[in-house]
Amino acid sequence: MLMIPFLFIGTTELLIIGLIVLLLFGGSRIPSLMRSLGSGVKSFKDGMKEGETPESESKANDKTEEVKKD
Repeated sequence: MLMIPFLFIGTTELLIIGLIVLLLFGGSRIPSLMRSLGSGVKSFKDGMKEGETPESESKANDKTEEVKKD
């Protein structure tokens, strides 16, 4: 089995990444970055929900269109 070791991130690596992010952005800017990331994910999920139509609604719409044609 092919194992890719760099995909498995441990606790130590996460702490090092967290400290680097803290040094780069500073403590006051991180909450605003996380807030904007969360709102972006929320708008993406909302956009995905808008594209979906339940099958019962789409079938009902098809039936009403057939009735209107007759």
